[in-house]
Amino acid sequence: MAADPYTVLGVKRNASQDDIQKAYRRLAKKLHPDLNPGNKQAEDQFKEVSAAYDLLGDADKRARYDRGEIDASGTERPQQRFYRDFAEGGSQYTSDAGFADFAADDILSQFFGREERANIRMRGSDVHYRLELDLLDAINGGKRQITLPDGSILDVNIPPGTSDGQVLRLRGKGRPGMGGGRPGDALVEIEVRPHRIFTRKGDDIHVDLPISLSEAVLGGKVRVPTPSGSVTMTLPKWSNTGTVLRLKGKGVPRIDGSKGDEFVTLKVMLPEKPDPELEKFVTRWQGAYSPRQAMEA
Repeated sequence: MAADPYTVLGVKRNASQDDIQKAYRRLAKKLHPDLNPGNKQAEDQFKEVSAAYDLLGDADKRARYDRGEIDASGTERPQQRFYRDFAEGGSQYTSDAGFADFAADDILSQFFGREERANIRMRGSDVHYRLELDLLDAINGGKRQITLPDGSILDVNIPPGTSDGQVLRLRGKGRPGMGGGRPGDALVEIEVRPHRIFTRKGDDIHVDLPISLSEAVLGGKVRVPTPSGSVTMTLPKWSNTGTVLRLKGKGVPRIDGSKGDEFVTLKVMLPEKPDPELEKFVTRWQGAYSPRQAMEA
């Protein structure tokens, strides 16, 4: 008999759906087989936690469980029917006395109980998974695999432009149905890891680009990284730190085939090691310009 799903997830019966999801994520990260290779106990607990979330994570299933219509494994519970359920108005069996206390299934099961059970046709339950991706893999798309608790492999196609928190539905990859019912779906929630140089904001990509003092003053061609590979960009002369340049169409792919943009923020960098020649030049130059004039006014 399956354990109470509320107990398995460690939440109260009046917990919100958000609290249930948070509890599942916390336990799934701790017990996932990929993080506990060879640990049979963790694997069994992960299966139990996944089954509990499959029930409580679905608001409709949770309501049916709370009403006693399904058990902790998601199986339909037999509903007792009484003679008064079948009686017409004014019948003696509509009172609370006499035969009203006898379940109809006890007497009439020979006529329709077995037939009803044979005709039960139910869709299989959905199953929930999490998949971590690098930012570039989420932007460019591709194929990944999830190792299931039983050791089988689930292939996942990542559409270009997939975002953090997006749920991918793999139809028919959930639990099998009952009585010829179609199988449930696999719901894969994507978690995108931060990138060391790129930041995603909507469909746009932002990156800081270090440039040398000579490139800032003289301008010219520089190579800029983008999610789809490096491209050449023209720096205007006298480009300052904080200047933002746009690379049109070098951002995140959209469903309609278009792409967002990449915004490049320039950062003028001095050499890491002191340069005597540069110091001599600046000493001779001694320009009258002060970048703090506005603050001193």
